Amino acid sequence: MDRSSATSLFKRLGASVDAVPFHPTAPSGTPVSTRGPERDPSSSAHHDDTVDKPHRYRTIWLSDIHLGSSGCQADYLLDFLRHNESEYLYLVGDIIDGWQLKKGWYWPQAHNDVVQKVLRKARKGTQVTYIPGNHDEAARQFCDLAFGDIQVREEAFHTTLLGKRLWIVHGDLFDGVIQHAKWLAYLGDTAYTAILVLNRWFNRIRSRFGFQYWSLSQYLKHQVKNAVNFISSFEHVMVDEARRRGCDGVVCGHIHKAEIRDVDGLVYCNDGDWVESLSALVETLEGELLVVFWTVMRAPQTSARKAKATAA
Repeated sequence: MDRSSATSLFKRLGASVDAVPFHPTAPSGTPVSTRGPERDPSSSAHHDDTVDKPHRYRTIWLSDIHLGSSGCQADYLLDFLRHNESEYLYLVGDIIDGWQLKKGWYWPQAHNDVVQKVLRKARKGTQVTYIPGNHDEAARQFCDLAFGDIQVREEAFHTTLLGKRLWIVHGDLFDGVIQHAKWLAYLGDTAYTAILVLNRWFNRIRSRFGFQYWSLSQYLKHQVKNAVNFISSFEHVMVDEARRRGCDGVVCGHIHKAEIRDVDGLVYCNDGDWVESLSALVETLEGELLVVFWTVMRAPQTSARKAKATAA
C-alpha cells in the first residue's frame, strides 16, 4: 500500500488526520490513577462517550485488537476504553487486521467506534503511540510520523514512575515463522480464524445460560505443546533483545498471552489481546505494572446490576 492509499485508509477509519513530521522526545510523564465502574457492552451501545468517574492509570498498553476481523471483540474494548483513562496509551501492533481485510471488507460500526474513541482520547491530551505489527505492517512506512495526535513508531521506550525503562515493540520481527516462512503464518492465521469463529459461538451459548466470557480458543492453544514451547522461546528472545538495548524489561504483544513475569532477571510483559483474553497491561498511579482482564473486572458490577434489576 503506497503512502497516499495508506493515508486514505487512516482517514476512512477515523476523523480527518494529517501526516506531519514527528520529532521524538524523551519519555516522561506525570501520574494518573486505577479501576472504574464496569458496564455490560450490550447495554453501553455506541451513543454516549461519558461515564461516571472513569478509572485512571498512568499508562495503558493494548495490542492485537484485530479491527477488521470477525474475531475482534470491539464491544468489550469500547467498554474498556470508556471506563479507563490514562496519560499514555500505547497501541502495540495488530490494531487493524490487514490480512483479513484483504480477504474481504469487514468493518461494523463497533470497529469504527473504537477508532473514534482512540482518536478522541488523543485529541483530549492522552499521548497515543501506535507501533504497527505484522497484521497492520502497511503502517510501518509511516514510522516517525504523526497522524493527527497519534505518533507512529517502529518501537518505543517508556520509563515507569519507578524508573524502569521498558522497550515496547509488537514482537513479530523476532518471530522466525513470520520472518522466514510467511506462507506458514498465513496458513496458521486461516486455521486460527476458524477457531475464533468457534470461540464466538461458544460464548454466545454460554451467555444465554448466564455464564461470563471464557476463551475456548485460548484454552485450546495453550494445550498444544508446540505452542507452549514457542511462547517460552519467544519470551526469552524478547528479553535478550531488551537487555541488548539497555532496558529493564520489554512490553510486547503478538502471541496473545497476557503475562508479567521475571525472565532472566528482566521483566517480561505481554499485554494480551482483544480476540481471546480481552486483556491489557496497565501502569498504576504508583508505578505498578498489572495485567487486567476486562471480563473479570466487569463481572462483579455486572452481577450487581442484574441483581438490582431483578429486585426492582
